[in-house]
Amino acid sequence: MKNITIAGTGYVGLVTGVCLAEVGHQVTCVDNNQEKINLLREGISPIYEPDLDELIVKNVEKGNLSFTTDSKNAYAHSDVIFIGVGTPENEDGSANLNFVYTVAKEIAESVEQDCLVVVKSTVPIGTNDKVEAYMKDHLKQNVKIEVASNPEFLAQGTAVRDTLHASRIVIGTESETAKQILMDVYEPFKQPILHMNRRSAEMVKYASNDFLALKISFVNDIANLCERVGANIEEVTNGMSYDERIGNRFLNPGIGYGGSCFPKDTKALHWLSEEQGYILRTVKAAIDVNEKQKYTLIKKARNDFPTFKGLKVAVLGLTFKPGTDDLREAPSIPNIRLLLNEGAHIQAFDPVGIENYKKLFPDQIAYKYSVEEALEDADLCFIFTEWPEIKETDLDLFKKQMKTPYIYDGRNCFNLREIENKGINYHSIGRPSVVEFSVFDEVQA
Repeated sequence: MKNITIAGTGYVGLVTGVCLAEVGHQVTCVDNNQEKINLLREGISPIYEPDLDELIVKNVEKGNLSFTTDSKNAYAHSDVIFIGVGTPENEDGSANLNFVYTVAKEIAESVEQDCLVVVKSTVPIGTNDKVEAYMKDHLKQNVKIEVASNPEFLAQGTAVRDTLHASRIVIGTESETAKQILMDVYEPFKQPILHMNRRSAEMVKYASNDFLALKISFVNDIANLCERVGANIEEVTNGMSYDERIGNRFLNPGIGYGGSCFPKDTKALHWLSEEQGYILRTVKAAIDVNEKQKYTLIKKARNDFPTFKGLKVAVLGLTFKPGTDDLREAPSIPNIRLLLNEGAHIQAFDPVGIENYKKLFPDQIAYKYSVEEALEDADLCFIFTEWPEIKETDLDLFKKQMKTPYIYDGRNCFNLREIENKGINYHSIGRPSVVEFSVFDEVQA
């Protein structure tokens, strides 16, 4: 088993570190945020991720997982150091690598023995080559250091499962020694390990995420056309899914992809291709479709409500997807910002995302802690996230609680047949609308 240090305790770094400890490695997680480290030492994860808290407590008690802000000592005698820091998006869509290079310099100045540095963060193709050269320029000791690429393929909400039971592990190295070290690190996982050079490994990550983003945008494009020609996207995608070349995953229409990966990675690869003098037209199209898709529900609602000023709007679901408290690129954010700018009064529910949302909108929104409370006396309702608590809502509750039961469902949470004869107006994505009354009927009444 290896002595491993993880740089960064965000989604990638923390989950990687905990899972490596779970299979028996001695793991130290490093972060410069003392408050976060204090929480982790108490067995409390700073991010919402199923099963993560339990595994932290378990492995801390076993003695093979620890947390520190002392990066110099943590890096000094490590066999393997994983870099799992963020690579946020720059204004131009390129990847910001400041955190990666900051950590790389700290490692180079701290290591006192030969070690392998593994870049887990998603970085543009060719970054590992540059990081290795950069680290060698900053070495303080006469030691050998090599960089490997090991992209992650975890999804928020299932990150622990995705790591412990991955479909594949991709490692990119330029030497047999580095390859063997990573093979030893991942041997306890008993998963397929794919070995390639560093640049291919970097590209696998981007190509995988961008393909899934393409699939989502394609389905949303088809869903929008279905509405115009009288087809039902659910029947269409069901028919598509029987073709094994297509499959049945990522065929759910909605209001666009969000999160920490797809938006950032599509833009980063598009930016990189342009820098190389080549235009990835399909990726550019996926980005364009996704940007427009975010406002699909607003466009539908404007057909019924010319202005949102003074209206009480229920919002169900704030996070970019269920199973996480992450708000990065969540479609709810630009929609709520637009509604607030037009003078709407918003009452919002989310099972786990409210505390993070308060950092963005501390007092502009009335936060509710149940679907029932959020719907109370509302003029209309937007559904942005398909949480089970929302999908399992009794449809009669909408008519009972709302002033005028207009529902704009961005995740197709409900069966159209069950909606009929409920006395509510229901608009979803790529499916026929159910219209049982007009707002003007309510005004005249």
